[in-house]
Amino acid sequence: MRFASLGSGSEGNALLVEGAAGAGCVLIDCGFGVREAERRLRAAGRDPAQIDAILVTHEHGDHIGGVFRLAHRHRIPVHLTHGTLRAIAALVPAAFDRRALLRAFDSSVGFDCAGLRIEPVPVPHDAREPVQYVLDDGSTRLGVLTDLGHGSAHVIRALSRLDALVLECNHDPALLQHNPRYPAALKRRIAGDWGHLCNAEAARILAAIDRSRLRTVVAAHLSRQNNRPELARAALASVFDDDPVRLQVADQDSGIGWIGA
Repeated sequence: MRFASLGSGSEGNALLVEGAAGAGCVLIDCGFGVREAERRLRAAGRDPAQIDAILVTHEHGDHIGGVFRLAHRHRIPVHLTHGTLRAIAALVPAAFDRRALLRAFDSSVGFDCAGLRIEPVPVPHDAREPVQYVLDDGSTRLGVLTDLGHGSAHVIRALSRLDALVLECNHDPALLQHNPRYPAALKRRIAGDWGHLCNAEAARILAAIDRSRLRTVVAAHLSRQNNRPELARAALASVFDDDPVRLQVADQDSGIGWIGA
């Protein structure tokens, strides 16, 4: 299995995941406009027609903004929870073929898609029925965990024995609290239990999971204003000691190139 971020942050998110030989390619979220999404896909060496499915995490615009137009243009099935579907029902273009392309699923039940086993992971976030994902191609397990306020016991259990993990490191608490551009209510939302992970909470989650197979960690969804790559990297690196783990940071503008899990 391998994966590549097309961009990660509050201005848009999309993650490509490609299974081992014989498996397909799925896109997790698409918070970019169609033309920008197509440009980023081609920069990663993938034509939109090669995408077998789009997996949606939740209804916030930086994750779902381009999903339906991209899916409509290229006839890509969209998988999302029943709650997310209800939350975005009014946003689906009238021309979109709901019957053929919309696939609502139960957030507590895994399913097969494009040769991959998809395990939804319900998370605490201020959305209707948000999930993150663990993807398994039979030999490798990739966890994707962004957009949640804290690592619940369920999240910790779901992320054990991964080979690779894409993990939110949204903010540094001191930078967030001293940011004069953010009103107090927004700061409380981001830092709350249903908001976004700070670097320290991301590190706590990483320390709590079974890391016996973990070889790759990508810090993701960093805030441009409220975090720094070196702060996120240092927080996660503190968990590993001398473990041979590859640690990288995905950014908003260029994401991160293909990584073998």
